[in-house]
Amino acid sequence: MRLTRLFNEFFHSEKAGGLLLVGCTLISLLIANTAIGDSYIHFWHTNLGPKPVEFWVNDVLMSIFFLLVGLEIERELYIGEMSDLRRAMLPVFAAIGGMAVPALIHYLFNHGTASQGGVAIPMATDIAFSLGILSLLGNRVPAALKVFLTALAIIDDLGSILVIALFYAHGISTTNLLIAGGIYAVMLVLNKFKVYRTWIYLLLGVVMWVFMYRSGVHATITGVLVAAAIPFGNGDEHSPSYQLQHRLHKPVAFVILPIFALANTAIAIPATWMDDLGSPNSLGIMLGLLAGKPAGIFLFSMIPFWLGLASLPAGIKRVHLLWTGLLAGIGFTMSIFITHLAFADETLVVSSKIAIMLGSVTAGLLGLLLLKASLKQAADPLSEAETT
Repeated sequence: MRLTRLFNEFFHSEKAGGLLLVGCTLISLLIANTAIGDSYIHFWHTNLGPKPVEFWVNDVLMSIFFLLVGLEIERELYIGEMSDLRRAMLPVFAAIGGMAVPALIHYLFNHGTASQGGVAIPMATDIAFSLGILSLLGNRVPAALKVFLTALAIIDDLGSILVIALFYAHGISTTNLLIAGGIYAVMLVLNKFKVYRTWIYLLLGVVMWVFMYRSGVHATITGVLVAAAIPFGNGDEHSPSYQLQHRLHKPVAFVILPIFALANTAIAIPATWMDDLGSPNSLGIMLGLLAGKPAGIFLFSMIPFWLGLASLPAGIKRVHLLWTGLLAGIGFTMSIFITHLAFADETLVVSSKIAIMLGSVTAGLLGLLLLKASLKQAADPLSEAETT
């Protein structure tokens, strides 16, 4: 399977970024639990202008992350895995299962409780982390499996974005939302008339972000909408979408996401953290990531096979989908992001982050070991002969 240059660039930047995220997380947790921990944690809540540093990271910088996600979704829809309906069936069904089953698990544990709002936390897949772990297996990973995980994670991100827009909006201001919509309409008209100057869309996007923020809808959604308005053209190296995506890869992977990790894992681990793991919310998150993700992805990915809508890509066995589903259980960035939207109670936020990190690390390690074993077996001629 031939991979496009842009996909290769995306995969390699994300995998390196994922490994950097691991390092930043460990450093942040270590500092937060030392003698200077209070000062370190306080730094992220210190005002920088009218808002705290944490706001500039989670609301402003993450809008740029969502812009990159939107551009990748656009690429997938036009010329990627989702451009062909039959090829798209596998990651689409897998992603739906990977969102629905974890959300159901969390809901069953937390229905009617104060933590019910966290139902979307275990739905998310962290592209950078999951691809970073997959990259540790090197060239033994079939190209089709890399594409499957990438497409799955991107569709998953799209689902998370829709959930954020629909269920985590607060105190909607119709006037501001209409103004934001009007600005977006201007961008769509510019696209229609083939205005290819990217800076115009980005400038309008900044103004749109302000009104979206004031509207009560989470302003990071602006990034995805702006990406959809930027002309894709034929997707070659001269198209505005391609050029912007190319420019954003490294800043997002090596600056924005590491800063996000540092800011959001600045956690003073409480003495009660082990007891908190037994709470309905923590159990819902960890089981959602560890069991719900692989089960949902595997079971739902069987549906297009049963309906005759898809076939397994070359080099992939069905068991690979199950273990890749474990890698998709690395929620981290998006799960932590949703946690801040779901809960105002700082105790719930901290316990949720600990559950996310433990669930994600366990899912990643299990996925790595089991996928490594299954790929090794598939490559072993003797093992292959024994199964035939």
